[in-house]
Amino acid sequence: MSDALSDRPLAAPDAGLICGWRFFQGSSEPAQPVTATEAAAWLASHGDENEFGQNKEFLWLHFNLSNALSQRWLERYAALPDTFFEALQEGLTSTRIERADDWLVAVLNDVNFEFNFESADLATLWIGVNDKLVVSARSKPLRSVDDLRAAVRGGDSPATTAELLEHLMRTQADVLVKVVRETTTRVDRIEDAILARSFDHPRAQLGKLRRLLVRLQRLLAPEPAALFRLLQRPPAWMSEDDRQGLAAASEEFSLMLRDMLTLQERIKFLQEEVAAAVNEDNGNSLFVLTVVTVLALPINILAGLFGMNVGGIPLAQDEHGFWIVVFIVFAFTAIAAWLAFRRRRRER
Repeated sequence: MSDALSDRPLAAPDAGLICGWRFFQGSSEPAQPVTATEAAAWLASHGDENEFGQNKEFLWLHFNLSNALSQRWLERYAALPDTFFEALQEGLTSTRIERADDWLVAVLNDVNFEFNFESADLATLWIGVNDKLVVSARSKPLRSVDDLRAAVRGGDSPATTAELLEHLMRTQADVLVKVVRETTTRVDRIEDAILARSFDHPRAQLGKLRRLLVRLQRLLAPEPAALFRLLQRPPAWMSEDDRQGLAAASEEFSLMLRDMLTLQERIKFLQEEVAAAVNEDNGNSLFVLTVVTVLALPINILAGLFGMNVGGIPLAQDEHGFWIVVFIVFAFTAIAAWLAFRRRRRER
């Protein structure tokens, strides 16, 4: 069942729990699903284990914050630090990862499950991690969490809570790589159409994609730096292997962000090229309008003069007067056209 489908109303005993998994360290046994009631009992029975490395199993609980019972359940059973609930109350979406005693509290950003290349299709994931529990909570379905859930159902079983956090970060990076890849494909099609002059409204499409990438960059860029600062002073329960794994995940995330920045620059250059083409078209339209105005000027002047109906109008009594005036108008029009097109050729 996908994260999107799990948004249906939950029974009260579930307390907003979308999914819960029980992992066994150092064992080939796959993860087992748990309910909110089972998770509460497990946390009560393991609450006195304070020696790091003594836990042979841990839980991952993923909550839907749209359910009013979820936060109350977390406050009652999960023993999360105040920093986690303060982050929920603040509603801040800026990425950060920090220590709170023996806990890690993270605020991460990701794309919605129903992602449609809109800058609004982004949502926030709040995470609390210690040596025996991983709590993740969100208000909207997220694609990376859904992929991680599918991997766990398929037999992926991290050995520690830090390794589960690493898997989540790698899954998040994989989802964003797909977003960048699909965006690149769209930009390729737009670029080909721009070169062929066969694309309608390319500025609007490029602007939409650039806004998406700028927002992703702004929300996700602090993540590697925040993780780097954390790994300089990791909690006591995090092993050296876990630290190295998170550092490697952070490096992969940084590479993805660099690819995203490169794509932003490419879109910017295409926007400049489109703007130049629009300016050129506007210049051509203005030139045509100017030429038409110049060519019509001689006949308008002569028509105005001869239309005064006052005495002394030349050629009024001449039987060839009309054709003489036509010749004069034609001559002045030809001279004006020659001057205009001559200047145009010089400009090119």
